[in-house]
Amino acid sequence: MTDWLLAGLVTTGVPLLFLTTFFSCLMVPVPSSLVMLAAGAFAAGGDLALGAVVLASYAGAVLGDQTGYFAARLARRPVAHALAQKAKAARMMDAAATRLARNGGLTVFLTRWLMSPLGPYVNLAAGATGYSWPRFSAASAAGEAVWVAIYAGLGWAFASNIDMIADLSGNITAGLAAAFVAVLLGRHLVRAARHGVRHDRNRVT
Repeated sequence: MTDWLLAGLVTTGVPLLFLTTFFSCLMVPVPSSLVMLAAGAFAAGGDLALGAVVLASYAGAVLGDQTGYFAARLARRPVAHALAQKAKAARMMDAAATRLARNGGLTVFLTRWLMSPLGPYVNLAAGATGYSWPRFSAASAAGEAVWVAIYAGLGWAFASNIDMIADLSGNITAGLAAAFVAVLLGRHLVRAARHGVRHDRNRVT
């Protein structure tokens, strides 16, 4: 599929880029980040307009987020039933709902680019739980802007080393995600330790 999409990007251009980012936000397994890298590289070579690449990528991603949100909001039970049929999807949905309940807009923002595999599930969880649409939209728009800027920008800036940048961007994203998880775990441990100290003090008094 990747080879087909990259070949199609040469002939179809911006419309294919829009569709790729749109469907990636709806759990369709398309290599949207890699396609954006390639589109940025094509823009650097003059085959595509950089402004059109950025606009198409961003519009597709934001519209995909909105589609997932409203699909779950308007058809909560059918969506929940469909996800429950697959164990992995059910686990991802539970994780998305838990993170959304704890961190709200921050979860929406980070799952656009830092923890992107969870993004489509967060869209559904936000819609299904009635999470504030204005807050969801603001966080989604900000997060997708970061995602598009990272991948289209890297493709444009390092067009001659696109393979290296594709590997590097994946490693950087994975590293940032791991660091973020470590920070959350550390915060949880600190809170648990403080709670234990308070509990011991209360017992003493």
